Amino acid sequence: MSDYRAPVQDMRFVMDELANLSEIAQLPGYEEATPDLADAILEEAAKFTGEVLAPLNRIGDKQGCKLTAQGVVTPEGWKEAYRQFCEAGWNGITSPAEFGGQGLPDVLGVAVKEMLCSSNMAFSLGPLLTTGAVEALLTCASDELKAIYLEKMISGEWSGTMNLTEPQAGSDLALIRSRGEPQADGSYRVFGQKIFITYGDHDMTENIVHLVLARLPDAPAGVKGISMFLVPKFLVNADGSLGARNDAHCVSIEHKLGIHASPTCVMAYGDNGGAVGYLLGEPNRGLEYMFIMMNEARLGVGLQGIALGERAYQQALAFARERKQGRDAITGEALVSIDRHPDIRRMLMLMKARVEACRAMTYYTSGLLDRVHAATDPAEKKRQLYLAEFMIPIVKGGGTEMGIEVTSLGIQIHGGMGFIEETGAAQHWRDSRITTIYEGTTGIQANDLLFRKLMRDGGATARIVFAEIQATAEALAASPRPELQSFARSLGSALKAWVAATEWLAANAQNSYSAVLTAAVPYLHLAVTVTGGWFMGKAALAAAGHLDAGAGDSDFYRRKIATACFYADQLLPQARAYSETVQAGDRALAGIEDLLT
Repeated sequence: MSDYRAPVQDMRFVMDELANLSEIAQLPGYEEATPDLADAILEEAAKFTGEVLAPLNRIGDKQGCKLTAQGVVTPEGWKEAYRQFCEAGWNGITSPAEFGGQGLPDVLGVAVKEMLCSSNMAFSLGPLLTTGAVEALLTCASDELKAIYLEKMISGEWSGTMNLTEPQAGSDLALIRSRGEPQADGSYRVFGQKIFITYGDHDMTENIVHLVLARLPDAPAGVKGISMFLVPKFLVNADGSLGARNDAHCVSIEHKLGIHASPTCVMAYGDNGGAVGYLLGEPNRGLEYMFIMMNEARLGVGLQGIALGERAYQQALAFARERKQGRDAITGEALVSIDRHPDIRRMLMLMKARVEACRAMTYYTSGLLDRVHAATDPAEKKRQLYLAEFMIPIVKGGGTEMGIEVTSLGIQIHGGMGFIEETGAAQHWRDSRITTIYEGTTGIQANDLLFRKLMRDGGATARIVFAEIQATAEALAASPRPELQSFARSLGSALKAWVAATEWLAANAQNSYSAVLTAAVPYLHLAVTVTGGWFMGKAALAAAGHLDAGAGDSDFYRRKIATACFYADQLLPQARAYSETVQAGDRALAGIEDLLT
């Protein structure tokens, strides 16, 4: 029941038809991303994740990690799997060739990341954080630090972390107290405590590179006074070998609802004289640099929700086909497999449709980031970046909320057996539950979408998205297929609801701040619902084109159209309700203090 098979055919369809891999492969630096190479990478990744990582998922959940006098010890098989992961080159698939990576586009790497997350969520978190740290170093580290650290991090020989919050701070990073004190040799001594540090310590790599937010002695108050420091677990000698142990230690690991095999550490810096650190970039710009990691991490966390949803769907479908109970509602046949029951079929289709919609928007966003990296024209680079940044909170918020709901449906389909740990269905929900919290809660994503993405350019980027959705609706309406014409009407109605909510927010942003904040999360759900419909519509058009041409796997393309039409009928109508909720603002919160007593 715990087998995982990567949905390679659907991944390739999304990469080709919705993210336009062929176009990306024509961009400077991505010429090696040929169809043959893409097929080889997906096939090998599917084999590795299915045969090596997936069998460890349950083991890791049961054993968890342990903090010993020598540091954090990972579960049985973890170190061996990580070594295979690095030897195969998976850690550096999208990293620059200059530092030992393969330099492949993100839209190809994202499929590999999805397989990693689906097969073993807890394992995948280590490489995810390392990739984010690499991005930050590429952006703001000195050439000297890049030369020392990047190649070993990209190979996976060393791992990376991001250290943001502290016990008193939570999501309000203006409250952090960690400090970095300058030394005569140009280094710094870092002091402070950080909490919730994923893979803050472990036994899979010989060194861990911590990126730590802290304040300089003369820093201004608030978030404008935060700098970022590189603090290695072991200092590095001039010849590149490892030197003395740094004053950076894991003092405890959290006992969590899920992802038991991912060590969530409390890190202490400077308890014995100060941890040696190195300033990254310019003073007081640490939060800006950390957001480079945040964008990477938020996209990755959205992908985690999709990956867990896929894993839960596969398990629920297999269970429903095997479990026999009740009569067929149409034929009256006794003791049929439960996938014959309409409500089970509805839940399975909800799982499938929502996963596919969120996968499409995530791969599309990865493709936008590839275009950002390759663009040479400043105006085009800005346009693609704004589109990608507009999509990231939609991917993160939408993918994670979907993951929780879909993994919960997986438990429901299992019935009572879903509540029993031995089936493994509950683990997917437990593992998914953190995703709407870390790297920015759903509320933070919603505020980011509204205030940093929607309103920063007066809604210009949103209007680009709206125009593309309208074009998809018109293409669906022009199809000779009645089911796609019906889809066009649903998508058009949903788009009108999104536009109306957006106009309401713009009209109330200045004078009704509380109302806008209250509407933020419903607005995010609205954006996710309509964006998902947009990509399902594009998928249906592409599948219909292949069917009309008589090309490829006709059963696959028929399923794509059927799933898209299910989304249009069962999910797109929710857009109108979300729009009405947005426009209700904070009316229902009047006098709420009395209600909360």
